[in-house]
Amino acid sequence: FMAVGFSKPHLPFVAPKKYWDLYKREDMPIAPFQEHSKNGPLIAYHQSGELRNYLDIPEFATLPADSLRIGLQLEKQRELIHGYHAAISYMDAQVGILLNTLESLGTLDNTIIVLWGDHGWHLGDHDMWGKHTNYEQATKAPLIIAAPGLKPGQSKSMTEFVDVFPTLCELSGGKIPANLDGKSLVPVMKNNKVSVKEYAMSQYPRKMPKADIKKEDGKGKLMGYSMRTEQYRYTVWLKNFTSDHPYSANKVYTLELYDYTKDPLEKVNVAYEKNYASVAADLDKKMVEYFNSKVSK
Repeated sequence: FMAVGFSKPHLPFVAPKKYWDLYKREDMPIAPFQEHSKNGPLIAYHQSGELRNYLDIPEFATLPADSLRIGLQLEKQRELIHGYHAAISYMDAQVGILLNTLESLGTLDNTIIVLWGDHGWHLGDHDMWGKHTNYEQATKAPLIIAAPGLKPGQSKSMTEFVDVFPTLCELSGGKIPANLDGKSLVPVMKNNKVSVKEYAMSQYPRKMPKADIKKEDGKGKLMGYSMRTEQYRYTVWLKNFTSDHPYSANKVYTLELYDYTKDPLEKVNVAYEKNYASVAADLDKKMVEYFNSKVSK
C-alpha cells in the first residue's frame, strides 16, 4: 500500500511557468453568478478570509470584509483562475510521473489507484473564494478510482469519501467491516448506471449573529448539515448540535433548499416556498433519519 499526497492547488504562484503558459489569461472563465442567493441566510457565506490574507489582494477587493462580499476586480479574478488551471495541470503531470513509474516497475496492472481532493473550491461564485461552505463548489470534489480488471467510465451515483475505505476493502479482497458509514463503490465501478446511496452528506460550522443569540443558545454555535441528492441540496443549520446527540426540531436556526434542475447556480433558496413544501418535508424526514442513525451507532 502506498499513499501519495499532492499540494492542493489553492491559489496561483504554485505551478512552474510552463503550466501557466498552457492557458491564456483572457480565456479564463469567470463565475457567471457572483451574488448571494435570494432568500439565502448570510451565515451560509464567508469573507474569503484566506484570500484576503494575501498581500496583493486588498487593493483589488472593492468591498470590505464585514460585508461577507469581496467584489474582486475582474483582472484579479482571471489571474487567480489562471493560476488554478496551471496548478491543476501541474498536479496532473505529477500523477503522470507516478503512473509511468508504476508501469516501469511492472506494478501498474496490479495496483489500485485512488485520486481525490478533500474539498471543492469557490472561484468567485457567490462572490466567494476558497472553501468553508456547504455550497456545491466547496462540497463537490473529484474522486477517481482505477483498479485491475475494471473498465474506465463515469458515474452520476452519489458518493462520499467515507466510501473509499470499504471500496478498497472489496477491491483488495478483504472483508468490509459491518460498522462503517461508507459503502463500497465496486458495484458502481462495474456498472456506472448503478447507484449505491440516495444522498451525500457534508457539514460546516458557523456562528449566529450576536443579535440572534439568546441565553439558551450559549455561545451561538451553529452546524450546517447539507444533504445532496441527485436534484436537490437541503441544508439544516442547527444550534448547539452535533450528530452524536439526539435531534430536536427546536434546534433549527434556518434552512436552505436548492433545486439543481431549475437552478444549477444556487441563485434562489426555496426552502420556505409553498410549491417546494412537499420536497422540503421529504428531505427533512430523510435528514432526521440520518441524525437518528448516527445516534444509534
